[in-house]
Parts: sequence; structure tokens; C-alpha cells
Amino acid sequence: MDGSPERGAQQGDNVLGSNSILDRPDWLTRLDSRLRNQEEELTLVKSALADALRRLSFYDRQIPLLRRQVLEANCLPSEARDEPTVLSQDNGAFWILPSALSNDSSLPATRQTGDHPEPLPGAKRTQGSMVTVGTQTEELAILVLRRGQSLVNGHGKGEPVQVPTDTGEGDSSHGPASSGHQDLLKNSFGIQGAGEDLGFASEGQSLPKEAQGDGGSIPDACFEEAEDTGGSPSEDSVDKVPSGGPPPPSAQPPGRETPSPGSPSEGSSNSSTPASPVPAVQSLMASKKELLRRNSSSDKPTKTKLRLTKKAASSANLLNRSSSLENRIKDPTLSPGPLSARRMNYNQERHSVKMFLRGRPITMYIPSAFLNYDDLRMEQPSEKLQLDWVYGYRGRDCRSNLYVLASGELVYFIACVVVLYHVQNRTQRHYLKHTDCVRCLAVHPDKVRVASGQMAGVDKDGKPLQPFVHIWDSSTLLPLQEIGLGSFERGVGSLAFSTTDEGMYLCVVDESNEHMLSIWDCSRATKLAEIKSTNESVLTVEFNPQDSSNIITTGKSHVYFWTWSGGSLTKKQGIFGKYKKPKFIQCFVFDTNSDVLTGDSEGNILIWARVAADVRTLGKGAKETYQISKQTRAHEGSIFSLCLCHNGTVLSGGGKDRRLVQWSPCLTLLQEVEIPEQFGAVRTIAEGDGGELLVGTTRNALLRGSFMDGFRPIIQGHTDELWGLGTHPSRDLFVTCGYDKQLCMWDGGEHTLAWSVTLEETGLCADFHPSGKVVTVGLSTGRWVVLDTETQQVLSTNADGNEQLSVVRYSPDGEFLAIGSHDNFIYIYSVEESEQKYTRFGRCTGHSSFITHLDWSKDGKFIMSNSGDYEILYWDVAGGCKLLRNRFENKDREWASYTCVLGFHVFGVWPVGSDGTDINSLCRSHNERVVAVADDFCKVHLFQYPCAKPKAPSHEYGGHGSHVTNVRFTHSDGYLISMGGKDTSIFQWRVLGGSLPRSRSFSSASISSQDAGVST
Repeated sequence: MDGSPERGAQQGDNVLGSNSILDRPDWLTRLDSRLRNQEEELTLVKSALADALRRLSFYDRQIPLLRRQVLEANCLPSEARDEPTVLSQDNGAFWILPSALSNDSSLPATRQTGDHPEPLPGAKRTQGSMVTVGTQTEELAILVLRRGQSLVNGHGKGEPVQVPTDTGEGDSSHGPASSGHQDLLKNSFGIQGAGEDLGFASEGQSLPKEAQGDGGSIPDACFEEAEDTGGSPSEDSVDKVPSGGPPPPSAQPPGRETPSPGSPSEGSSNSSTPASPVPAVQSLMASKKELLRRNSSSDKPTKTKLRLTKKAASSANLLNRSSSLENRIKDPTLSPGPLSARRMNYNQERHSVKMFLRGRPITMYIPSAFLNYDDLRMEQPSEKLQLDWVYGYRGRDCRSNLYVLASGELVYFIACVVVLYHVQNRTQRHYLKHTDCVRCLAVHPDKVRVASGQMAGVDKDGKPLQPFVHIWDSSTLLPLQEIGLGSFERGVGSLAFSTTDEGMYLCVVDESNEHMLSIWDCSRATKLAEIKSTNESVLTVEFNPQDSSNIITTGKSHVYFWTWSGGSLTKKQGIFGKYKKPKFIQCFVFDTNSDVLTGDSEGNILIWARVAADVRTLGKGAKETYQISKQTRAHEGSIFSLCLCHNGTVLSGGGKDRRLVQWSPCLTLLQEVEIPEQFGAVRTIAEGDGGELLVGTTRNALLRGSFMDGFRPIIQGHTDELWGLGTHPSRDLFVTCGYDKQLCMWDGGEHTLAWSVTLEETGLCADFHPSGKVVTVGLSTGRWVVLDTETQQVLSTNADGNEQLSVVRYSPDGEFLAIGSHDNFIYIYSVEESEQKYTRFGRCTGHSSFITHLDWSKDGKFIMSNSGDYEILYWDVAGGCKLLRNRFENKDREWASYTCVLGFHVFGVWPVGSDGTDINSLCRSHNERVVAVADDFCKVHLFQYPCAKPKAPSHEYGGHGSHVTNVRFTHSDGYLISMGGKDTSIFQWRVLGGSLPRSRSFSSASISSQDAGVST
């Protein structure tokens, strides 16, 4: 806002006049509700479609493998079915396995070492145990890797496979399979048989008797960890070794963990195969082709299959990659359901934790270091925050908000904080009892007590917070009275203490349509009188310093002179007569003669003198009135402030001309000075000690000086919504940027603005190079600039796409720069020539929504990123910006920073019932003890790190009056910087307690239930 009431009014009138929809708010509410419901229904439909396509793709790939397994089972000789299998080992020992086709599968496999057989670990099988149905999961693969054993046709996983049979794959001498084989084969494709669902048997499980039948059973399937793309092992990946021969070169050596296979080749699933001798396989193949024809417009199975695979992969982008595309566990989970699309649910599976945001599942794998995850305790951290400094001042849209107290401190406000700033000592104190933005101030005649009024707001549950006025002691910062809770609407617009009776009364004007004017007893907090003032905006209110029964209000197109008597209030409107009536009377002051001086939007100062009442016309008892006695042209444009000095002179501050003028009591110009353009127009004026002047400006700055020496800033701030924040890697410096196109470097130690430059576009994100010599700023147009932190010179300018940039982040070694954009890509640049040359290295492609956050690994080779649809993806930058589809393999990776809002180590910070937009930013401290969170409810939270349990407790801190957009720790973790959005405030918090750094890294080190949290 430019501070001009005329402009705001004109714009408001135009909008109301041209938009008839505003007259029907109920229609807009219903439309918004319908759109939200449709959005949620589309999300659920897309989720179901993606899941169905994944299953179809997986079933399609499994047919050749299942047919091969059935053929091998049918082609084994009878001796092999009835006798145990003996496998020799290189160390002289050998495995003794029970018959794979025996009706009694409860016999465990044993290992013969010398003369003593030993049971095969993990080979004991329980007859009649159920097995999972459908597709295998990453969680199941994790279980296999952890236990170190699984069975392939009765052999231990990781051992050379030696099949003692001479039967080839195409041997069909044994004829069709028995009915038991047919039932089991149907069940392996998810078809109900004998009332049970059957699939692949995992370790420690066996097939039910009904499935085994009289003719034998299918051997156990080998569980291999596969990629997220839904790939399954090809036929060639199954070990085929002649009896008695050595293992082939491709066989996995003993004791070595099986790596994740790559994506299957086309030949493994699309190659032509001979007709199966098993009728069940023939029927399944026929049904498969039928299914493909139903789901595709093409009659060619190969093309249809490729198209389905591609559709499944692209549709999977609609969901978070919560598990591999070919893997879905059949254990009971918390389904989001249509009614919980706006809720967040947690579900802990065996080796992962799943949460839902707006109906979308997000799976996070538990790192190996968390040995006792169930026993992990979440407690409030021992560290706490204390507000150390507030940068900024609210001058762009408020007036009469700067006063000098008896202690010599300046009192002003920004966001929900009333700041008491001692100029000489350069210290701040803060009154923090308000629950929403402070709008107005008044200082008691004793210059110790202060009244501050706030706006109405809503809490995090959407319940309205009623406005009120606090009267508090500036020396102790303790509240004395709370006035008007439940009496005011929308907010408190203006305040004034009475003067003649030692400040016994307080006059309040609220922001309701009628702008209710009320008078309160300060000591008892009781209402003495109330009346509707006007439907026009009221800007100022004051008691007559010589007579508390006389009150004046000014605002849009009016000056009202009020008379208070008992419980009644009466008003008289000021008559302009021959003088042009201004659109706004924005300020006024009583002079030494109790006359009233008003400043208006025409740039004129009018003197309203007391005039005796016309008794002949009005009758006896008529009181004196005010009439205009003089008009003086003072400024070009509006007059925003008038101030009566101790020596009787008057100060006026202009808006358009930025002039500060001193006038004699009879309005003769004495001297003037022009405020520098960078600080904006004069908003308010206060007189300090020794004739020192203090000026608040419309560009949210406080200036100190005099007519002779000029003015310099003592407090500065941004003027529009803030988003970008970056902290220096080795000093207490930080940069901020926002919609005002200003890039500001702040010195956190000196509490000053080091420098400021104007950007060509809106700045939305920023980050320092690890050397601290340059800072990179991402803009709203896809451009980004690199500036020298010492000279403020632009070193490099680049552009990636034409959409806004959300995040820029240097790698820990400074060799790469990652840029996250709203075009769904992450651009990687190599940094050369002393941080001055940037060359495109690659582009990370795979997100299905805009990038929100990203972090580098400690080795500078990998990236973790979040997106607008709640994806968590991992990238191998050093390997060519490749997407790491197997997210399980990244669970133990260590991260140089942690600013991603979604991840195992921080998912506990999300509040219950979150819709996925409640957390704007978070930051882990460098010592990895705590994590700070910026939410949408004007709060800053401090959690224990890691925060890996739902409903984790935290320390909560208020003060911001808008959504908190960003938080960052300084290099030494001594301070935390937080930024409000539309309140334009920057808070510097001091971190108290917990000074000893943790001795281990919580991203990978062992954590027990005892050292997981510390109490406050």
C-alpha cells in the first residue's frame, strides 16, 4: 500500500461497483465447496487408476516367470520329489533340504558340517500359514534383507543354486499339472480359490494343504528387491545351473547381499514363448490377451503392453512414491477414504511409516539406526527460544504509532509485537500478549502505561479470535487491564487516553461498519458510554487536553466534535463553509490555545477555533462550537501527521512531497527538510529529548535526526510479503527478499541493515555459497542472479524456464548449485571460477508438481526434494541427475541440511488434521539437536530432532501476525531467524539452553529410547 486513503477508497469503490458477485457471498461459498469436493474426488479416482495400472503391469510381467516355475515343478523326476536335496559347499559343508514337493512341509532344512546336521536359519516353515496376495512389496524385500535368508526352490538366498535335475525347461514328458497346480496358479494371480488368496510364500511361510494337493506343490519363490518402476526379474535372471557343475559367472557369491535388479528387458516379458502344456497357463494367457484388448485401442499385445507400462509410470506421478510401483503390501493399512481427504493419518508398517496428506499416501522408511523405533520418545527439546530483535516497523498502513516513553524508549508496533526500543543503548524489549496484529497505540499521560489494540483473527481451528485492548505497564511489560473482549468487531482502529483527569478514561473506536465509539474506565475496565459514530472510516480520535468531556474524531469526509455527558454522547459535524471539503481529514492536533489544527488530503492545514454558541438561534444552554478560522497550504498531496512540540511550534509531515516542515503557532513556515526517497513519505512524527525528532515512514522505516543534521535510519524493514531467507555460513549475517523487490543483508550481531539492493523482479528464495562470498537469489520469472556480498555487484544472471523459482541451494562443497522451479524441474549448475561462472550440469526430471524444498547430502552427490503434491524423491546428481527409484536404499543417507518438510526425520512436526499446506518451512539446527518449524498459523515451533513420531510435542512461539514463511538457524545455532509473510516482519530469536552439541549424527547414528529425547 502507498498509504494513500484516496487511492484505496477509489479502488474499493470500483471493485464493489463492478463486481456483483460480492453481493452473494453464499454463492461463492457453495461454489468453493463444490470445487473442493470435485478436487478430492478426482484425486481419489486418479489414485485408484494408478494403482490398477500398476497391478496390471506387474501381472503382465509375472506370467513368463510363473509359467517357467510351473514347468520346472512338473518336470522334476519322482526321485527329486520324494528325496531330500543335497547341496555341496566350498568349505566342505553341505545343505540338507527336505523334499520341495513333500506333503509335509514343516521339516526344516539342515546344514551338515562334519557329522552334525544343523538347522538352516530361517528355513523352518509352518504348515497352513497364510501368504500375501498380489504384488510383493518393498517392505517384504526389507524383511528378507534383514533376516539374510529366503528360499529359492528350497535353497538359501545368497548361495549358489545347484538344481539336481536333468529336466529342461521345454520338457513336457510329465504331462499336464495336477488340479492342485491349477488352483495354486489361479491364486497366484489373485483369483479366489478354495476360499483363500494365495501368492508368493515368504520366508517362514508355507502353502496351505488345500493348495498342495496330492500331486505336489510349487517351489518357493525368490523374493528380490526391485525398482519402483514396477520391474520384475527377467527369465534370464533366474539361476540355471547344470547338476554337479560349477556356478555360472553371474551367480551371486556366498555371503554377499543381492543387489536390486534393473528394469527388465523387453524380451523378458514380451518375447514369444512356446505353448504351455498346462491348461491353466493357457487359460491365463488367453485372459491376459483379452484384458489387454479391453484396455487398449490396439490389437497388438506388445504395443498395448508398452503403452500400459508407460501409462502406469505416468499415472504414478499423481501419487507420492510411497512404495515401489510393483510392490504393495496386503497387511491392513489406514486407508484415507473419501471422507478423510483433508485429514492426515499415520500408519506404521514393519519397516516404514506411512502418513496421508489430502488422501495421498507418503511412505517413509525407518533408517537402520533406529533399532527400537517403537520405544522412541518424543519430548520437548531442552532448547528454547527468546525473542532477541524485531526488524521492521508498520508504517505503510498505520498512523499515530510512534511515541516516546518516560524511560527514553521508543514504543511502536509491527505484527503482534509492541516494541520498546532504547535508541542510545540499542536494546529492544517486547510486549507479546497480543494474539493478532496490533493496529493502534496510545500512551498514558504518565508515559509509563500503554494501551494497544489489536485486530480480530482466527485460531488454527478456524475459530474467531475477538479483538481487545490491553493496558500494560511499560516498565514491567505486565498487562494491567484487558478491555472490550467481546465488545469490538473486526478490530480496534483508534485509541486515546484522557488528559485532565490523569488518564482515567480511554476512548476506543472499533472497525465495525458503524465504527462504534466507546468510553471505558481504565481502572475498572467497564464501559461508560457507547454510540455509533459513522459509516465512513475513522482515522484518529483524541480527548481535548483541557476538557475530557470534549472528544474529536476525524476520517473520511468528516470532522466530528463529540460531547460526553454521563452515559450519553452527542456529536456536531464540522462545517467547511466556503472552504473546499477534503476527501480525508487524516490527522489533527490541539494547539496551546486548545484550538484544533487538522491536516487533510488536499495538503492544507485548517485551524478550527472555538466560537461561542449562538444563543439567539440555538437557545439557552447551547455550547460553544468550532469553526474554521484559517487555511494554510502546507504540502503537495496529503498531510499524514501533525505534532505539537514542547516549544509550541507545530510539525507537519507530507506524503507526496516527503517534506517535514516546522511551523510557528500562527502557521508561519520556520524550516523544512526533505526525507530521502528510499525511506518513503512521512507517516508519523514524535519529539524526543533535546529537540531530537523521530519520524516513521510509509516504507516501514524509523528515522532519527533534526532539521540541521538531517535524518538517518535506526529501524528499517521490508514493505511487502516476504519469502526468501538465507543465512551466512560463517557469520551472523542473513539475507531476505520478497515482493517489494528488495534484497536486504542484515547483520544479526549489530541488529542493523548492512545493505540493500533493488531487484528487477520479486525475490522468492536465496542461499549463500559455502565460502560466503556470493549469494544467489531466485526470482519470480525463472531468472536467478548471483551477487557479491561485499560489493553488491551482480556477477551472473541466468534463467531456467519462465515460472517462479521456489528454492536455490548450494552443495556443501560449493561445486554445484541446485535450483527448484515451479515447472517441476530441478536445475543443476556447476560452479567455477571463484563462484562467478555457472554452467548447466543437468536437470532432474521426475516430479509431477512444483518443487517446494530440497537438500543436499553431506557428500554433495545426492539431493532429496519435496514437491507440491507431497512427493519425496531422491536424485543422484554426480551420476547424471538420475532419479533414484528405490527409495529404501536412501533411508540411511546423511543430509548436510534438512529443510524438506516431508521426510522420516521430521514427519512428526505435522499437526493432526493437516491439509498438507500448514507447514511452510522447517530447518534443522547445525548440531542436529532441534528442528524449527514455520506454520500457517503465525507460530514458530521448536521440536526435538529427529521428530519421527506423530503428535510430537514442541515449544510454540507467537508474535507473527501472518503466515510464517521461512525459518533458518544462523551458522553457530545461536540465533533463529523467522519471517512473517504479509506482516513484513523479521524476528531474530536467541536459542537458549542445550549448548553442548550432540556427539553423533542423528541422520545415521544409533538411537535408543533413552537418548531419543530430553525433557525441558
